Amino acid sequence: MNTPIKLVFLFLFVAATATAAPVKRTNYLFTPHAKAVAGICTVIPTNTSLCCKTLKHVPTNDPIELIRALVVAAETSVKQSVTFLSGIKPKHKSDATATAVVNSCEKNLNYALEDFADFWKATGKDVTTLAHNYFTCKKELMSIMGYHSTCLDDIEDKNLLKEVEIGIGLGKNLTSDSFDVFNNLNTIFKTFGIKVKLNEEDTSPRPPPLSDYYY
Repeated sequence: MNTPIKLVFLFLFVAATATAAPVKRTNYLFTPHAKAVAGICTVIPTNTSLCCKTLKHVPTNDPIELIRALVVAAETSVKQSVTFLSGIKPKHKSDATATAVVNSCEKNLNYALEDFADFWKATGKDVTTLAHNYFTCKKELMSIMGYHSTCLDDIEDKNLLKEVEIGIGLGKNLTSDSFDVFNNLNTIFKTFGIKVKLNEEDTSPRPPPLSDYYY
């Protein structure tokens, strides 16, 4: 292509670019989705960035669905933590103490996953069920947090502790954020105008009385 033709094409390109209507971009911070995420994450008393980052790409403005998504992210991360612990076992197999604490930590996080299953049973499919089992939901999340703490408290070796802290940290932090959100659910419901009373009584299944074990 010779120079004059190149100049003609360049002129047409510049002209088209200059006359095209500018693309108007909406600042995310002013979108309904950002406001919905903020209405949930601001109840977390410490750092809210993980919560906001986790929910930013969840395609809904429904506060209940966003809250569920946060717990889903926590559960997914705890599953990844279990995989991580399983993966570092060969590295520490020559150290009996390290092997024992990693196995113990893995066992605790598997218990935590069982609590997640109980949590989902308690939340049900609608906000009415969630509200009825509110205390139970909080109790399950607190138990999951406890399993993480027990896991780390059992590790005395500083290097191993740091390694495990990094490996299970995301699941631990997301679980903590999920608990904070549920612990402040009254505030969130008021923010979004959700008029449902949260039941503060334990509705989890209870074992039968001791008399049932005797003939």
